[in-house]
Amino acid sequence: MEEMEYRQLGRSGLRVSVIGLGGNTFGRYADEQQTAKIIHQALDLGINLVDTADVYNGGVSEELVGKAVRGRRDEVLIATKVGIRNGDGPNDGGSSRKHVIEGCHASLRRLNVETIDLYQIHRFDSQTPLTETLSALNDLVRAGKVRYIGCSNYAAWQVVQSLWISEREHLARFVSVQPEYNLLTRRIEEELAPCCQEFGLGIIPYYPLAAGILTGKYQPGQPPPEGTRGHNNPNFAARLKPETLQAVQRLDAWAHERDHTVAELALAWLAARPGISTIIAGTTRPEQVVANARAAEWRLTPTDLTAIDTILAG
Repeated sequence: MEEMEYRQLGRSGLRVSVIGLGGNTFGRYADEQQTAKIIHQALDLGINLVDTADVYNGGVSEELVGKAVRGRRDEVLIATKVGIRNGDGPNDGGSSRKHVIEGCHASLRRLNVETIDLYQIHRFDSQTPLTETLSALNDLVRAGKVRYIGCSNYAAWQVVQSLWISEREHLARFVSVQPEYNLLTRRIEEELAPCCQEFGLGIIPYYPLAAGILTGKYQPGQPPPEGTRGHNNPNFAARLKPETLQAVQRLDAWAHERDHTVAELALAWLAARPGISTIIAGTTRPEQVVANARAAEWRLTPTDLTAIDTILAG
């Protein structure tokens, strides 16, 4: 395999592997031993960013990440998130000063580390002034508990307002945004992606395989296979429209003509998009980590990208 490619995280000095590792499967589809195997495989391949969140599997994901990186902390950048409700109390959610600071302390305990490399607000909180959130994050940076800050699921205007407040108040600024982005979900190309490029924020796509649809496991006219996210899941049905699955079949055929899978195409396509710093890919087995790293070696040309757009247009 080729050496891992590293990119700047936005305009920060932090260098991240173009393929990252998502932690949503840890504690749900991967136990402690399996999580350690996955993370160690990633580190061995040069993948240096592991992304988790305080709400992933009730905090178990953070605990397993912390155990897995013990002894290899200097090789890994740990990204986690705060903001989604994780308790029954009136302040157990959102991005208030109270919840952000207490959430950080709780994540540090679960991860068993002294510092979080990238601390992200998981979701925009319309009930809390952005100045309050950014001031709390700034205090965590100044205290050495957080190195960089980012956001997830923010709209372009929310990002811009955050950056304006940070500049006006001389606070730490967001270096990254984590949105849903893949071959089938391209909403961010309208406003968020150009905003990130203009203001120097790294884009960290999640759901790069469209929740598994871009693996080719779902077939038109057939029920979702057992053991998949779509099996007996009415909420998933909207993602499985016949025209979507037919487009995936066309993409799969195009990829196979070039000795690749549609999953490899999905990751390679993201890596070729402007503004992408690292791609969050969740796995349940070490072999999938190897496949994801190998996918990043496929360099798509402008001609390839035009052909892919034509295929998607039907």
